[in-house]
Amino acid sequence: MARILAIEDDATTAREIMDELGSHGFEVDWASDGKAGLEMALGGHYDLITLDRMLPHMDGLTVVSLLREKHVETPVLMISALSDVDERVDGLRAGGDDYLVKPFASEEMAARVEVLLRRRSRPERQTMLRVADLELDLVARKATRGATVLDLMPTEFRLLEYLMRNYGQIVTRTMLFESVWGYHFDPGTNIIDVHIGRLRRKVDMPGLPPLIHTVRGSGYILSEDH
Repeated sequence: MARILAIEDDATTAREIMDELGSHGFEVDWASDGKAGLEMALGGHYDLITLDRMLPHMDGLTVVSLLREKHVETPVLMISALSDVDERVDGLRAGGDDYLVKPFASEEMAARVEVLLRRRSRPERQTMLRVADLELDLVARKATRGATVLDLMPTEFRLLEYLMRNYGQIVTRTMLFESVWGYHFDPGTNIIDVHIGRLRRKVDMPGLPPLIHTVRGSGYILSEDH
């Protein structure tokens, strides 16, 4: 069972985080200010930390910076009402691994936590991804399904890589925008639908069991059993 520390001064938000992550089987502790959170993070052997940007006694940037200075590499999900690009960049440069803007959907927060935990559990970054008969060679930049080489555009390749790295997990539109396109918010276009459609036509060829699925109201999932 993964142990998670939520450093959050707002009791309502903290309860939301604890309830959602608890429903996913995680053990969650809570610190209500930055100084207490830092002390718990240094001595608690946590698998992940959710960290509010604005905290009493010690702000979130200082907390994550001090953790990294002390060589604590626990993944940190920064959570903040500050949505400016500069604020997000500051949070990531200080040592945060991901950045989520308030107000947020509890399901997306939990999905981001799961992605960070899976990323940490891999001993080294894979260069060959495989799902069923689908293979992605990250060094040769080559995608194949069975004996067929897939002609993917660069964005389609990045999109497929992200889906394969998160095999069996629902990824939201926001997560795709941030990881593949580099946008923090959905710009109100159908860019994801268009690229998913093109990618699906190339990956899920006629006669083959589909691997890319749409989860209505949530996002997308790459899975053999869906």
